[in-house]
Amino acid sequence: MTLLEAVDIHKNFDNHKALSGVSIKLNEGEVFGLLGPNGAGKTTLIRIITGITKPDEGKILFSGKEFKQDYIKKIGYLPEERGLYKKMKVGEQSIYFARLKGMSKNDAKIKLKYWFDKFDILMWWDKKVEELSKGMQQKVQFITTVLHEPEILIFDEPFSGFDPVNQNLIKKEILELKNKGASIIFSTHNMASVEQICDRAALINKSEKILDGTISEIKKQYKTEIYEIVFEGNFNKFGASLNAYYDILEITSKLGKTYVKVRLKNGAISSRLITDMLKYGKIISFNELIPSMDDIFIKLVENKPERATNE
Repeated sequence: MTLLEAVDIHKNFDNHKALSGVSIKLNEGEVFGLLGPNGAGKTTLIRIITGITKPDEGKILFSGKEFKQDYIKKIGYLPEERGLYKKMKVGEQSIYFARLKGMSKNDAKIKLKYWFDKFDILMWWDKKVEELSKGMQQKVQFITTVLHEPEILIFDEPFSGFDPVNQNLIKKEILELKNKGASIIFSTHNMASVEQICDRAALINKSEKILDGTISEIKKQYKTEIYEIVFEGNFNKFGASLNAYYDILEITSKLGKTYVKVRLKNGAISSRLITDMLKYGKIISFNELIPSMDDIFIKLVENKPERATNE
């Protein structure tokens, strides 16, 4: 079921087109990756979804109904640009943010103590924010974002400022929140995390959505049709028999085995390649090279031509 939908969103700032007809859907209980290079329009879309700014055209739907200010309490938003009050004590400030989301002081304190202990920062409860490292401040903001258990969570570059250990901690918590029923928009440049965390993703570039689908669908769409094969036998004969259906891209031999990369073409299928190769020897391993989300991101962003504009 679709929980949140952005429909045909347009947004301009002075002479700059930030979003041009962008539509996305967030389904219940999924992690949706919102991807794109710097300046693509991701943060603008997030600010429209959270009611911080309004679109010039288009609308935001929450469970099929047009977005109202009352729905903001159903959203937890961790912005890329963090904003804690440096002179306030950590615990005091965290309770303040929880109260803004409608929690009682007592409930907020109980839940905050649980999260602070879980993130190993309980000893900093009575310290001023300015005394915390950047990573610890990030933990505090993550906690205050999820504390009121909103239906929708939006994380904009949630790993910023974290070392690899704490990045893994946050990944684990995001997946745990999903398993508990949260629906999550996850904006990041870390494509490896997208593959590990996201169910679906959309890519925005130069204000337009240029890709949308499940992670498996996207990777299938951009298959290279290249296979890495370890072969034992008379590979020269196989090579001599090549027809219009295969290209040999790389070939090396070592200890009686041939290591080769073959690209299928002209509608060839992998089973035919296997059958043809088995006529000349034994296949030790046969693996398709699947492009990573990082590969796809770079390919699409670098290859997309500039749009003609009147700016």
